[in-house]
Amino acid sequence: MKDNSFILKEFLDNAFNLKSHLMEFFSMQESDLDGFLSNAKINLANLHPGDALSDASDFYSDIVGDRHVADLAAWHISSKDYIADTLKLQQRFSTNLVLDFGGGIGTHALANAMSKKVEQVFFVDINETNRNFVEYRAKELGVEKKLTFCKTIKDTQISKFDTIVCLDVLEHLDNPAAQIEIFSEIMNSNSIALFNWYFFKGEKNEYPFHVDDSKIIEKFFKTLQSNFLEVFHPILITTRAYKKIR
Repeated sequence: MKDNSFILKEFLDNAFNLKSHLMEFFSMQESDLDGFLSNAKINLANLHPGDALSDASDFYSDIVGDRHVADLAAWHISSKDYIADTLKLQQRFSTNLVLDFGGGIGTHALANAMSKKVEQVFFVDINETNRNFVEYRAKELGVEKKLTFCKTIKDTQISKFDTIVCLDVLEHLDNPAAQIEIFSEIMNSNSIALFNWYFFKGEKNEYPFHVDDSKIIEKFFKTLQSNFLEVFHPILITTRAYKKIR
């Protein structure tokens, strides 16, 4: 396993070889990669059916295809400094059994799998393409033995996690309050959860897949405040650390 400084350097250098993984996994030439990434956000937004969508999980499990991978990859490549700070945060708190919920292209799961403090990472994502892509990346990076891939939390067959990582996910859920209640149930008194959220569809509806309903958001914050106590950390990012109140 690698030390924290080496993990961060490797991410900042090449996002854990993300570009080469994309080309190899999708059988893509380098000349096609820029096009795959450059319009990723708008392509994903255009794919969203708007109010016709009754269940957000349908969008991410059945509709997005490889466009979600493209959008996430473009974000992680263009915002490496910010992502690196979230990796610093999880290095601060991640131990033993880690749940990475909605893990996307696997940046945080892979970094945790490289950590000496982490025993096993359970990568949970409803999108099969995401799971297959991250499994491929784990093998390429030599950390596949420390990663377990699941569609749901129930599939992990773990009753309590020491660390929960849920980044850039809650705003995509129909009921984010219910999700953090589930997280509380699978945490013990020493567990730490890392959350962030962005309940905003954008100035020009560039994030049509985000929740921005005021009642849903208010319920989320009431649930957060009644179940979790924030744990201070000095890193200036939007992600917060929490422990359960009871």
